Amino acid sequence: MKATVINKFGGTENFKIAELAKPKVKPGHVVIKIAASSVNTIDMMLRDMGESLPFHPQLPAVLGMDFAGTIDAIGDGVTEYSVGDEVYGCAGGLADLQGSLAEYMLADPALIAHKPANISMREAAALPLVGITAYEGLMRAGISAGQKVLVHGGAGGVGHVALQLAQHFGADVYATGAAGMQTDLISKLGATAIDFKSESVAAYVEKYTLGTGFDVIFDSVGGANLDNSIEAVKLNGQIATTLAMHEQDITMMHMKGLSLHVVFMLLPMIHNVGRAEHGKILKALAKVVEAGELKPVLDVEVYSLEQAGKAHDRLASGKAIGKVVVNI
Repeated sequence: MKATVINKFGGTENFKIAELAKPKVKPGHVVIKIAASSVNTIDMMLRDMGESLPFHPQLPAVLGMDFAGTIDAIGDGVTEYSVGDEVYGCAGGLADLQGSLAEYMLADPALIAHKPANISMREAAALPLVGITAYEGLMRAGISAGQKVLVHGGAGGVGHVALQLAQHFGADVYATGAAGMQTDLISKLGATAIDFKSESVAAYVEKYTLGTGFDVIFDSVGGANLDNSIEAVKLNGQIATTLAMHEQDITMMHMKGLSLHVVFMLLPMIHNVGRAEHGKILKALAKVVEAGELKPVLDVEVYSLEQAGKAHDRLASGKAIGKVVVNI
């Protein structure tokens, strides 16, 4: 099979097209013919940081976690899928798991689900990692109908899914972004857009919650932005974040009685613990998509397997609006 590989960690100049042996099916697994794969920030981190991350892949490595494709072979003990089924998932690209920047990959069926019937392979490939992250964060924060929910980074990969899911759960949703294409996308997706560059946290908390604060904050920016989340959330409120690798004074979390939920959705893949939960979430997401209440947004640029490095560069540029997807 054809695949994009890296022989050393670093920049995108290390991506090379190679011919590799097609994976052989083994008991309890499936082989998937990949149609599309999307690029996530963690893919770039693995490419650049390499051995400094404990779950880095072994070189030569095939990166790529998200995918959509078709079941090509079924291993003994797998009963939920048949050859020819269209599926999607996040099941490789780290540790000893081959990634999705290849024509075929071996996958644990616990980490996949049937693809939503009403979206394309490219759209489905854009959804797993960000969808699972958004769903898990909102669930852990105890989202419920009627709450005021603020999504930081509402035009980003995780953020644009989180704000749609929050609306699906019946919340009144607000989201921060930069004025222009980002706030336009947030408004298009049905949330109230907040230009974080022109409106202070105190100003929009007063404007939209009469100074009380938001019930739930989904912070897909994280890091130093957690200070803004702490300021914007109500007393005894809930914050979910995707990035907590940051030194933080949490005095105000104590003074406001806050709960912080750190979402690191790769844990089941890394530790082979609780993988079935990802399959359940993917099935739930498929139902939301098929109900017309969730649609992944794709960047306008289209890339082939041979252009995987350019796809990484596009995401790194900050110019992409929506998920960057590679056609396999």
